[in-house]
Amino acid sequence: MEHLIIPKNYQSQLNLHDTQIAIKTVKDFFQNLLSLRLNLSRVSAPLFVDPDSGLNDNLNGVERPVTFTIKEQNERKAEVVHSLAKWKRYALKHYDFKEGEGLYTDMNAIRRDEIADNIHSIFVDQWDWEKVIAKKDRSMETLKDTVRTVYKCLRKTEKYMAIQYDYIEEILPHDIFFITTQELEDMFPENTPKEREYYITKAKGAVCILQIGDVLESGERHDGRAPDYDDWSLNADILVYYPVLDIALELSSMGIRVDKAALLSQLDKAGCPERAKLPFQKAIIDGKLPYTIGGGIGQSRICMFFLRKAHIGEVQSSLWPEDMCKAAADAGIQLL
Repeated sequence: MEHLIIPKNYQSQLNLHDTQIAIKTVKDFFQNLLSLRLNLSRVSAPLFVDPDSGLNDNLNGVERPVTFTIKEQNERKAEVVHSLAKWKRYALKHYDFKEGEGLYTDMNAIRRDEIADNIHSIFVDQWDWEKVIAKKDRSMETLKDTVRTVYKCLRKTEKYMAIQYDYIEEILPHDIFFITTQELEDMFPENTPKEREYYITKAKGAVCILQIGDVLESGERHDGRAPDYDDWSLNADILVYYPVLDIALELSSMGIRVDKAALLSQLDKAGCPERAKLPFQKAIIDGKLPYTIGGGIGQSRICMFFLRKAHIGEVQSSLWPEDMCKAAADAGIQLL
């Protein structure tokens, strides 16, 4: 049970029935506020894509997608999405969204190689969102302004939930702290990337870590990023300190998307220049897709955080290792 944290004297403040009501309360309030503040329209999205389209998110490049064949289409192969990071940019073009307009959708995925623990599940549910921007707005200023907007939505959601439920206290700081991965390495050179995230997030309460994916001065990467959607110089993760588990909890990942120059450079750095020939990547190179900014926000993650739950399985249904289920039940953690 090395992957399970059991908080001392933990007890959920809501039973299973009331938890379901609270989950809807969190989701309804947050997504309505986010769509208003970022000017996003809700759209439908695919659960699976053609692997030859180049539309699936290959995450760190090692995770295996869930695949199946379609009998009626001569056993055509399909992949369950890992995320909609690339599909969203195509959709903005296909649905004729204009500059300053964006979309959001429920993204459900199966990540079969995920290691289950308090905050990770093989089932991923998030709001994927994407917005059209001008070329001149591919800047750090645009990224930071968007991060601040998303963070304000998180703070207002916490305030709203604290009004609805007496046991919830506001813990998010007024402002989010910005730091690059290189600055973080310089600050904690002897620590691992995850340790650095923990120390800075515990100290600041809410942190935006910038520029993830490229090699740092140490020769190591802070974390892996697919080379063909985020611009590694213009992306970010939002993390908050979560006292229930004493961890840094990532709630959102976002970034300004690659243009032609960034795409070709990052494909080369990642050792997969052949991906430039795939339809989605070729559309970027040929200038057929809009400039965009977008991201994903974990639905179960924010429900877990705002409801002060100890395990993500308290706010989503998934499959867990048997020993984890037993240990959770013995500790009074009710998995759905």
